Amino acid sequence: MAAWRTLDLTGFDGRLSYQRGQAVVSDASGARTTVPLADVALMLVGLKVKLGGAFLQQCAAFDVVVLLCDRRGVPVSGSYPWSSHTRVGARQLAQVALSAPRQKNAWGRIVRAKVQGQQANLRALGRPGAKTLAEVARSIRSGDPDNAKARAAKAYWPQVFGQRFSRLPGEGGGKNALLDYGYTVMRGFAIRAVLEAGLTPALGLFHRGRSNPFNLADDLIEPFRPAVDWCVAHLPDDASSDHPAVKQALVRASSDPFTSAGYSASTELRNLAQALGNYVEGEVSRLQVPVWEPTASQSRG
Repeated sequence: MAAWRTLDLTGFDGRLSYQRGQAVVSDASGARTTVPLADVALMLVGLKVKLGGAFLQQCAAFDVVVLLCDRRGVPVSGSYPWSSHTRVGARQLAQVALSAPRQKNAWGRIVRAKVQGQQANLRALGRPGAKTLAEVARSIRSGDPDNAKARAAKAYWPQVFGQRFSRLPGEGGGKNALLDYGYTVMRGFAIRAVLEAGLTPALGLFHRGRSNPFNLADDLIEPFRPAVDWCVAHLPDDASSDHPAVKQALVRASSDPFTSAGYSASTELRNLAQALGNYVEGEVSRLQVPVWEPTASQSRG
């Protein structure tokens, strides 16, 4: 079974150490909790956490991504295991050589899957606009030259959170802060998936940020954002991303079933990254992208 747990230590004051396959979490009072590293996929570490190089080395050995966060809980750096993929060199060369038409085709499929997931949210929430998003999804062409992704967002957000809502990444509180936190966790899984697949994370299909080492992760996360949106839509209006129960709910967006097949979002991300690896090497002609099914998450509860 793949590692699935997320440890959020952004507000923790204490020490992390390693002992016989366990992460030992010791708080300021000396109380200790142990967590099997084999179960952990992602760790968010705050400013008051003390840890050493030996602990980070063991995290790498267990394929745990460790994200170091600032006072706002926003990741600013990290520790990532090097890929052990048997074809990492050949795969990255193929990624660099991937033709523009195939890049655009893959990105168009990713955008279509995201819009279809947004459409599914509106339909499941009983909100208007699902038909509009279905039409947008059908209109998406290779590379999304008409920016259907932005047109979909314009129709989507007011229906999910109200006409006065504006999606402002990294700004303010409320729903935006909740979305930011959920996306941060999901992005951590995307980074891990890209590295496991032996792909170059800075080389995106669409994202091209010169200072962004994870452009490809930001490409692949797009179809998974609606799972976080769904979670936030079901939280109380006064929910705060500082509350432990709210954080737990947002983390579950990455571990709950993503489709009716029963696989979690984190597992589907790994599968998508591996599929992209096969795509860039020419083993498959089309990139198959999973589409979020809101009812899949309901089946667990």
